[in-house]
Amino acid sequence: MSKQECIQGFSDYIFWDVDRNSIDLAFNAPFVMQRVLEYGQIGDWKLLLGYYGLDEIVKVSKQLRTLEPRALSFISTVSQTPIEQFRCYNTRLSNPEHCNF
Repeated sequence: MSKQECIQGFSDYIFWDVDRNSIDLAFNAPFVMQRVLEYGQIGDWKLLLGYYGLDEIVKVSKQLRTLEPRALSFISTVSQTPIEQFRCYNTRLSNPEHCNF
């Protein structure tokens, strides 16, 4: 699958704020993976998995500074990687969020 086919295959709302044609899947891999993990549906995940492969997704995800808790749990469970190995998990613990009342 070509890069252009992959980018055009993702749901429209994932990249609502950027020009899809300007996304480089190699250079912008962390951005693409984070968006798909946080906002994508199962079809988007399958497309991402088919393009990058699970090992590359896990490697890049481990270095992300932020990731929603659900997305973090998903990638940790799917890859059978301990959640403590992800940078966003450790960063999140040292920066607690404010309480919502």
